[in-house]
Amino acid sequence: MTASSQSLTATVLLSKGLTPGKLRGLQRISNPNGTLTMIALDQNSSMINLAAAALKASGQDREPTYQEIVEAKLDMMRQMASAASGVLIDAYYGAWSAIASYAIPPDKGLLVRVEKSGGAKNKLNAPLASYEPGWSVEKTKLLGADAVKLLAPFEPTEPDSAEHQFAFISEIAALCRRYDILFLLEPVAFPIGSEKKTDPSFLERKARTTIESARILSGLCDVYKAEFPGTLGYESDSQLIDNLHALDAACVTPWVLLSAGVDYPDYLKQVKMAMECGASGVLGGRAFWKEYFQQPTSEARSKFAAETARARVAEVDGVVRSQAKPWFERYGLTMEELTTIRAAEGWHFKYAPHATAAGGVGSGTAVRAGEVY
Repeated sequence: MTASSQSLTATVLLSKGLTPGKLRGLQRISNPNGTLTMIALDQNSSMINLAAAALKASGQDREPTYQEIVEAKLDMMRQMASAASGVLIDAYYGAWSAIASYAIPPDKGLLVRVEKSGGAKNKLNAPLASYEPGWSVEKTKLLGADAVKLLAPFEPTEPDSAEHQFAFISEIAALCRRYDILFLLEPVAFPIGSEKKTDPSFLERKARTTIESARILSGLCDVYKAEFPGTLGYESDSQLIDNLHALDAACVTPWVLLSAGVDYPDYLKQVKMAMECGASGVLGGRAFWKEYFQQPTSEARSKFAAETARARVAEVDGVVRSQAKPWFERYGLTMEELTTIRAAEGWHFKYAPHATAAGGVGSGTAVRAGEVY
């Protein structure tokens, strides 16, 4: 038997940054056709606020306990994950409990965030991202997760924050390469100083910020999690479509659309527009599940997650599978080409040269053709 003359070498993948661990991560978080339908349950501050508001409305003026947040995350994950290709969770409340309890199905991709919820800000109220205390890229890899996710709010015109965020993003990117794990990056626009997200000054620059951030940062990651570049009802639909095409042109890597907590009907419209303009899928959170905490009992919350929230995910998944651009097309590949790729004999000697291997690091062992190991 001889190898097909039409086979591609794995160097094709390596030239695109698709090392074995990163490629496996992409495969794990994707639908079979290479599109991505992912649920975000890693929000801590917003989830605590929603739960606290619900408790107050029921006469309990307190914040939720650690265990209450854990159970809420696991409940939503258990009810919704079957309609998705992957789920994003945090380490503090979710990751280990999700794995141990089978709340994350074994056949679904697992993404774990690495950033601290909230965190420091500079004198202009610009975020300065940092690690979640006690967590790291290395621990995410050791956990068995398929991808690292980093939220790093970014404003190209605010130099102090932008330089801090760029350095932190670059550090995470380097660590993801070292540990060969997929890196998903989420930059978002933010109000500066006393500005609010409803102010015209913010609304007018949001699309520019989103597009320019993608141009600067998308090459540092493997999947780019983008905001909708504009605001429904503020810009015309035709302007928003133009913005989405500009975002697509700015992205080096596959990109997916976040939900930013908008109401579900608005998110569905955004998703349909984004998929028509080159997005590879979604990573949505509160648009799917934010009414969960408004339900009066634990049974009602589970019912909402199992029926309403899951139906939303399934509806979006239908749009994604039928209209999104598969991730491999973004890398200039087809599924047929991927099936022909073969690694060279002895590839494992060159893989991850910094890692310890049999014979010691850098042992220089020669590969002899046909030798059986």
